[in-house]
Amino acid sequence: MARLAGKRVVVTGAASGIGRASARLFATEGAKVLAVDVAEDGLAETIALIEADGNSALAHPASVAEEDQVKAFVARAAIDWGGLDAIYANAGISGGYVPLFEQTVAHWQEVLQVNLVGIFLCIKHAAPRMIEAGAGSIVCTASVAGLRANAGGPPYAASKAGVISLAQTVATELTGTGVRINAICPGLIETGMTRPIFERARERGTDHKIGQLNPLQRYGEPHEIANMALFLASDEASYVNGQAFAVDGGLSSTHPFVPKRK
Repeated sequence: MARLAGKRVVVTGAASGIGRASARLFATEGAKVLAVDVAEDGLAETIALIEADGNSALAHPASVAEEDQVKAFVARAAIDWGGLDAIYANAGISGGYVPLFEQTVAHWQEVLQVNLVGIFLCIKHAAPRMIEAGAGSIVCTASVAGLRANAGGPPYAASKAGVISLAQTVATELTGTGVRINAICPGLIETGMTRPIFERARERGTDHKIGQLNPLQRYGEPHEIANMALFLASDEASYVNGQAFAVDGGLSSTHPFVPKRK
C-alpha cells in the first residue's frame, strides 16, 4: 500500500532539488501534493515530471518569506482537500559566500527571513489545520551547517541552527495536539543551491573528491533526503517527534579526517 495514501501534503521549495524529489516521491506514494515555490518555471517542470510519473499535483507559486502568501497556500490545500495532513517546509537559500566583515544586516535578514522565518510561517499556518484533525506531521529542512561549523556561511548556519531549535521547541508547544514536527539535516547534496560547488569542482576535474570527508566518501542525492522526508511525513513515524536527523553520509558523526589510502 502507498505510504501516504490519501494524505494531503504541501511541499515548499518544490521547483528543484530536494523539494522536487520529495514532491515526486510523495505523489508516487499516494499523496495529494501542493507544490510551492517562487520559481514558476521550475515549478511547472516539477508538475510535468510528476505527471510523467503517472501521478498528479497542484502548483502554487509563492514565497515562504511572505506571510500572506504562506497563509494563502496553506488555506488552498486545506480548503480544496478538506484538511491538511503534512507539510514539508523545505524552501531555503544559501545566501552565497560573503566574507564575514563584508556581510550586511540586509544579507542576514534575507537569509533568515526565508530559511527560518519562512519555516515559522509554515508552522504557524499549517499546524492549526492539523490540530483540528488531531494529527499531522510537519517536516523541516535544516542542515548539518546547523550542527557544526564549516558547512555554510554564518547567516546560513545560524538560520539552520534556528530551524533545529524551532523543531524542538515547537514540539513542546504542540504537546497534546497529536501534531508532530521534526527536522532533517542534509549533508552535501547536489541541488540547485549547491550547483556552483559542483560546477567549480567539475571545471577543475576534482568532482570525484566531493563528499570525500564523510565515511561514505560521496555526496548525496535529493532522493535520499526525500526518503527521510517521506518517512517523517508518514504514519510510520507516528512516535517520532522533536528530533533533528542528519542525512549526511556520516559527516556529522566524526571530526574531519583524511581517509586512509587503499
